[in-house]
Amino acid sequence: MTSVRVPPAARNPVTPRRKPRRRGGSHVVAHLVLGIGGAVMAFPFLWQIIMSLSTNQEVQSVTPVFWPSELQWQNYAAVFTRLPFLDQLTTSVLITVIRTIAQILFCTLAGYAFARMRFRGRGLLLALVLSILMVPSQVYLLSQYQIVQNLGLLNSLSGLVLPGLFSAFGTFLMRTAFLAMPQELEEAARLDGANPFQVFWKVMLPLSGPTISVLAITTVLWSWNELLWPLVVTTFSDRMPLSAGLATLIGDRTTDYPVVMAASLLAMAPVLIMFIILQRRVIDGLASSGLK
Repeated sequence: MTSVRVPPAARNPVTPRRKPRRRGGSHVVAHLVLGIGGAVMAFPFLWQIIMSLSTNQEVQSVTPVFWPSELQWQNYAAVFTRLPFLDQLTTSVLITVIRTIAQILFCTLAGYAFARMRFRGRGLLLALVLSILMVPSQVYLLSQYQIVQNLGLLNSLSGLVLPGLFSAFGTFLMRTAFLAMPQELEEAARLDGANPFQVFWKVMLPLSGPTISVLAITTVLWSWNELLWPLVVTTFSDRMPLSAGLATLIGDRTTDYPVVMAASLLAMAPVLIMFIILQRRVIDGLASSGLK
């Protein structure tokens, strides 16, 4: 029998290449879902703007009015006549700046001490600090008020600022950041002759910049929006922050809701502008710290 030679092309048939699937449809669906989610989240803010430019009758009408018949710009002017807005804005800014600087200073020092230093009673002190996170702030509101009253700090900026100069959350956050840093950096600095404070100030503190950004962001938002404590320790409207001043616009019988919405937008504007300017740093800081 004669053998039949099979050509090489027949032995290894070339399989046709598959065309890559287009993924345009999945991108369209993703953008559509994200667009709908963004519109849902932005709708309350847009609705607040519409309400601030409407009349009180349009806001309280049973049938929703999605656009006012005439834009009521005088609602924003009415805010400055019903509230000492500039005084309250100044108080809010001072409270926020002082508390933010104080928490960055005290919480970084305390967090570094609990994370890197060895001293007697460290575990007990850390447990006491962390136990504050388990107790609602309303529990020790009365004791704080009595301390401020005995010091004669009612209706003053010092009385408003004092309870927020230190936070257990900030201490825990900074301690976690310092624990995550390599021990070799601290040992190398000590070999170069640096004392404990120089190690903290020149080596560890610059490396904790993203976590400090998170601490500053959370402190700013908390201080700007705090309501209960300012209502307790201040009775004069010109010494209140904006968060408490807005609460005084709510009447017992009638409330001018467009003016309330306009005042809320004006009070929100400084923090919103700050977030827009520092948006990239805010997102990077939250991402690096693991907070969501």
